Amino acid sequence: MSEIVLTPGKVTLADLERVWREGLTVRLADSARPGIAASAARIEAAASGNVPVYGVNTGFGKLASIKIKSEDTATLQRNLILSHCCGVGENVEEETVRLIMALKLLSLGRGASGTRPEVVALIEAMLAKGVHPVIPSQGSVGASGDLAPLAHMAATMLGEGRATYQGKEMASAEALAAAGLKPVVLAAKEGLALINGTQVSTAFALVGFFEAFWAARNALVSSSLSTDAIMGSTAPFFDEIHQLRGHRGQILSAKVIRELMDGSEIRESHRVGDTRVQDPYCIRCQPQVTGACIDLLTQAGRTLEIEANAATDNPLVLIESDQIVSGGNFHAEPVAFAADQIALAIAEIGAISQRRIALMVDPALSHDLPPFLTPAPGLNSGLMIAEVTSAALMSENKHLATPCSTDSTPTSANQEDHVSMAAHGARRLKRMNANLAQIVGIEVLCAAAGVEFRGPLKTSAPLQAVIARLRKSVSALDQDRYMAPDLAEVASLVRSGALLEALPKGMLDEVRP
Repeated sequence: MSEIVLTPGKVTLADLERVWREGLTVRLADSARPGIAASAARIEAAASGNVPVYGVNTGFGKLASIKIKSEDTATLQRNLILSHCCGVGENVEEETVRLIMALKLLSLGRGASGTRPEVVALIEAMLAKGVHPVIPSQGSVGASGDLAPLAHMAATMLGEGRATYQGKEMASAEALAAAGLKPVVLAAKEGLALINGTQVSTAFALVGFFEAFWAARNALVSSSLSTDAIMGSTAPFFDEIHQLRGHRGQILSAKVIRELMDGSEIRESHRVGDTRVQDPYCIRCQPQVTGACIDLLTQAGRTLEIEANAATDNPLVLIESDQIVSGGNFHAEPVAFAADQIALAIAEIGAISQRRIALMVDPALSHDLPPFLTPAPGLNSGLMIAEVTSAALMSENKHLATPCSTDSTPTSANQEDHVSMAAHGARRLKRMNANLAQIVGIEVLCAAAGVEFRGPLKTSAPLQAVIARLRKSVSALDQDRYMAPDLAEVASLVRSGALLEALPKGMLDEVRP
């Protein structure tokens, strides 16, 4: 298993995507170790003192006024973890669990949490040995940290709860033992440091971001194919038009579409004598819509990159001023806003893609393509219901895109009286991205069929390569057949990046955060 060394405060989105996609082992840079040790020493001193320090020698939340005896410190922290293991719902995928653990390492690595080096070392070892806590996905309101799901992560470190090891689920104590690891006994504040924080919400949002950006790249390819399929004009993609407006995503999207369509015989065939003056917006305004979505995703990505590098538990140890201060960095409002932005972008990429699908199957609008893209309409329905499915998914994503960050409810006896709802706001992105991959996949199916109906004229070389890759997995629809496997396969091609890999190397390299 390959290893990546991460420096807290300096980790990039590209680093985090590699951790998630490639399953890398994570180790903190040695430069983080002195700060971790210094903050732990400061907490140890506070725990043995008489001055009440929240979460160190007091109860939690509404119980913060209750002083805890020094001899009860370990019991306090253990009770905190066990009592907070209230997660429900389906379990988080192992890839995302690894990202959660990596994010927790980064937060602790800022040297403001007061955890001992051995706590950090255990998380690193669990990642290296493949011990993955079983974390239920529901239960956080994204405020006083992702308490319930992070408690399940911490429970495994105590030898409690459930974990997976070498692909098998078992009791956490068994998983640790099988990997040659020992449970940790928590010292003052360490339980609080592990469950306070936004790492679950942030991991969900990052996964949503990575997948949405992947879909945006695929959508630029599918939309270019669609433009050629309906014999659309490339004039709206002239660089001067987009430079006059100035938005980076718009300029970049138009550039990519021009490059993808360059050399198309289909395009050259109707430059002169085409009676149509303008194409519908779903063709003409692709750069403006997809580009705006890319810009929105990029903005959300910057927020998540900052959050991934942040210390987000409470209280925090301020070494330079020698203070332990209660604050609210665990409140996930920035993550909630970022998740809502990603959701909007996902919904809009799908919305304009679906309109291009509708355009291609409609003989009144598709510029002489056969109805529903079948060579024998009437006897065959062709891609009629694939378009209906895309409409259903588009509509579902519109509903799912309703902002979650505007919601709040008081919890914990009104101590935590405003919450972000970041966790489920970010978790919904998984479902939305699955819908989007299917919509874009259906567009690829329709556009490829449309381009093939334009034969003997050929599309551009890059787009021919994409169609060739598609046809390795999904044959042309000459007559009606059982369609569900085709739809599943093309969605998989979108999500895996297989269609993008068919393009000339580096063609979409600029389309990144």
